[in-house]
Amino acid sequence: MIISEKIFLLLEKMGMSQKEFSERTGISQSTISDWKQKKTNPSANKIMKICQVLHVTPYELLAEEGLGQHEDSAESRMAMNQEEAFLLESYRDFAPRQKERLMGYLTALRELQ
Repeated sequence: MIISEKIFLLLEKMGMSQKEFSERTGISQSTISDWKQKKTNPSANKIMKICQVLHVTPYELLAEEGLGQHEDSAESRMAMNQEEAFLLESYRDFAPRQKERLMGYLTALRELQ
């Protein structure tokens, strides 16, 4: 499965239109349409933004096998799922005080277990 096919599969699963994807990534609708019609792939400089919007890791998007294949492999277990990738990306965008507050909250939650 080529990268653009994975992108359209993820868009379908997420219920996201090409227009919304274009707006969220800053990639023109004509470029996205070219990926689908001409079966071409996005340029390397767009991969990180695409992964961020689709909540997948670059490994998940760029891996040779299709999405969700080889679930039991060590590499799959190490790859982040969509929620983990979202949490990490959100954390990285936080200001230092927000990070401190989040870590305090997580510590308190773990103590409740």
